[in-house]
Amino acid sequence: MTEDQYVTEYREPSPGAAGLIIFAGTLMIMIGIFHAISGFVALIQSDFYVVAPNHIFEFDATSWGWIHLIAGIVVLLAGFGVLAGQTWARVVGIIVATVSAIANFMFIPYYPIWSILIIALDVFVIWALAVHGREFASA
Repeated sequence: MTEDQYVTEYREPSPGAAGLIIFAGTLMIMIGIFHAISGFVALIQSDFYVVAPNHIFEFDATSWGWIHLIAGIVVLLAGFGVLAGQTWARVVGIIVATVSAIANFMFIPYYPIWSILIIALDVFVIWALAVHGREFASA
């Protein structure tokens, strides 16, 4: 085999892919801030979130506050990493967006419309990072 067979071709990422990754990173930062705000609200005013009885995932507001606060910080930091073009941040971004979607699924009895909105944003982030992340990282 010749040396030319080992050389990989460099392709400039499409502007659409770069735009989607930048948008996904920005969404991650926003989702992180939203999580942190939800966490602070639950920690400061524990009676803000009210849940109907007999739900499977029943946590007190303080527990949800810490879950959202910690998740928010992690998503926020991963979002900055994605914007910096770090490969580790794409992997962490997919993982934390998945965890965020699961946490918000369990949070639906407390704040349904908000939780469904965040789940939809998380799904978009997962898609953008999984489909177009490699193109953006190679640039």
